Amino acid sequence: MPGNGEAVTRRTETRNEEESGFVLSRRVVILFAVACGAAVANVYFSQPLLVTMGHDLALSPALVGSVVTLTHVGYGLGLFFLVPLGDVADRRRLIVAQLLLLVVALAVVAAARTAAVLLAGMAATGLLAVVTQTLVAFAASLAPPAGRGRVVGLVTSGVVVGILLARTVSGLLADLAGWRSVYLASASLTALLALVLHRVLPRHRTAPVRVLTYRQLLLSTATLFARERLLRLRALFGLLVFAAFSTLWSSVALPLSGAPYFLSHSAIGALGLIGVAGALAATVAGRLNDRGLSGRTTGIALALLAASWLPLSLTRSSLWALVVGVVLLDLAVQAVHVTNQTLIYALHPDAGSRLIGGYMVFYSIGSATGALAATALYTAAGWGAVCGLGAAFSCAGLALWALTRRDAPHPATEPAPGGATRASAPNAE
Repeated sequence: MPGNGEAVTRRTETRNEEESGFVLSRRVVILFAVACGAAVANVYFSQPLLVTMGHDLALSPALVGSVVTLTHVGYGLGLFFLVPLGDVADRRRLIVAQLLLLVVALAVVAAARTAAVLLAGMAATGLLAVVTQTLVAFAASLAPPAGRGRVVGLVTSGVVVGILLARTVSGLLADLAGWRSVYLASASLTALLALVLHRVLPRHRTAPVRVLTYRQLLLSTATLFARERLLRLRALFGLLVFAAFSTLWSSVALPLSGAPYFLSHSAIGALGLIGVAGALAATVAGRLNDRGLSGRTTGIALALLAASWLPLSLTRSSLWALVVGVVLLDLAVQAVHVTNQTLIYALHPDAGSRLIGGYMVFYSIGSATGALAATALYTAAGWGAVCGLGAAFSCAGLALWALTRRDAPHPATEPAPGGATRASAPNAE
């Protein structure tokens, strides 16, 4: 960001002054959480509907698989190209505009009569669903520094619930009214949320100062990664824990649908209800971060993540072991995720959207890696090998924490570029 530091600083100060009168009440935080959950759920709705979609539109198996792939590709592109705009644009207008465009994309999916229209609509849905990360960054910017971890934790709990319940909700709605009803219902809810957020969120009336161009904005995201060791470290934690998370959730239906259980798709989808326990970790981890216990929280969570694969490995002989493993894994993953987001936002609050967007790119890489590796490994070597893969990702994260916890930079004392002191942050490592 050469040559633009002063402009960005003045712009940030203007925002802070104008938002100082806005009270981030618990109701507004819950609204953020609901909006995040509703937006991110659109990325996962299609997974239990693929067979039905394929039959309805006469899609080949390859095209059916492309539905999920294109949605995630769109989401990854949105993280890099759209989320950083939150650092230079009016976040309220940006959020509302993205939600309204998301309504259009969902309507296209619901009305699709050909493979081309469906795939285009799904790609656009993934691209625009990244409004979730703009909401997270906005909530963090509105929160007082001393309570930022709690706010990020509450908002992230909405993301967790949205991800885990998306498959269950879409399956139930599809059984009742067909797969198109899922996207029509989501479009209606998204439109309602756009209206409510337009009325509730504070305005940004910034002074006409020189700001980053779009090209500079994208390049500065890479610059932040090159300059900030803590950001690189936390991004790597995110990649590993979400690789473990995806290893479980992309493959757990395979052993449950076969002997000895032969569970239905609805029953398997209901497993997401158990995973909602991870939302509890999001709020608790946020409070621990506010108390300066982020390093300890990370270590304990990664140890629990590694331990969760022991009961998960017993899935074929005990559903109770599966339940225990799911709860432990989701608690651990969300605790690390909230800690990561709280710490990296504190590095440069004026670049919060770029920091969170860049971090989430690693989240997406980890999720894709876990999903691809787990499904291939299950076919080749069975459930035990999948659990070994998940344990390997988890132990790698724990080893990384053990190796870096003593020599990691402390964000509260490390000077920011330009000689300014960085925003106070909890103990990082």
